[in-house]
Amino acid sequence: MKRISRVLVGLAALGLLAGCGPSAAQQDADSDELVFAAIPSEESASLQQDYQPVLDLLAKETGKKITFQKATDYAAIIEGQRAGKIDIAKYGPFSYVLAKKQGVAATAVAGQVEEQGGQPGYASYAITRPDTGIRSLADFRGKKVCFVDPTSTSGYLYPKAGLLQAGINPDTDVQPIFAGGHDASAIAVVKGDCDAGFAYDSMVDRQLVEKGQLQPGQLSTVWKSAVIPGDPVAISDDLDPALKAKLTAALRDKANSDSLRQNGFCTGECKIGDIDGYGFAPVDDAFYDGIREVCETTRDKQCQ
Repeated sequence: MKRISRVLVGLAALGLLAGCGPSAAQQDADSDELVFAAIPSEESASLQQDYQPVLDLLAKETGKKITFQKATDYAAIIEGQRAGKIDIAKYGPFSYVLAKKQGVAATAVAGQVEEQGGQPGYASYAITRPDTGIRSLADFRGKKVCFVDPTSTSGYLYPKAGLLQAGINPDTDVQPIFAGGHDASAIAVVKGDCDAGFAYDSMVDRQLVEKGQLQPGQLSTVWKSAVIPGDPVAISDDLDPALKAKLTAALRDKANSDSLRQNGFCTGECKIGDIDGYGFAPVDDAFYDGIREVCETTRDKQCQ
């Protein structure tokens, strides 16, 4: 479980760039391919299948071939979109803010929602086993604590801010372990590899339970973060304006379970993405200012 950060970021980025196809700087109204990139929030062998209804929708709306790229981590997506190898990117909130800060020319247009009418937002949980005696973040001192990834919003940045506010230095007062995924972090706590950890709300409340990997009562939630803006989809700014407008409208208005089912892109429940969500709702860049404020609070090196 002690996978430190997520494996050789530089090599991961290079690996992604090698397989992404033509530069977005070369994309114009006559190009026939767009690249959509995402990373899984948990161990997943079916990420493309999870997004296929949205990919098919975007293909129909734009007349383009939509090539899906499963990335190894957010750093790879940031480098890929900065290099013009990725046109449409599904980020985490923190990684989107980091991408913008690092000069990636892309803008968030839609945020992921889990249910119809829901706001694109979620929370980070601090979790532990009931028998550890941990009742609050203040009790994390000296403990082995599972985080997700240094660039994870709910798996590291918001938890770091919470720990600091509780008087705990996350670098020196705990033994940090980067599990690599929200599911891996929660399961590590269940198994005793970590005394406590962090994961996003629905991973603990619903997803792991539905998959039989977590039984009711095995974990206690001892802290909940403020609402975190939902995962954004960001479109490269250098795409043809008319093409970008089509992508934006499709993601905001049609990339949801009801519309996708009604138009034959999927059947049954038609859950979208690896969080089994409802789809996407409109957002803009300013929606992620709360992340920027947390960066100011933590002064984390990843924010720089």
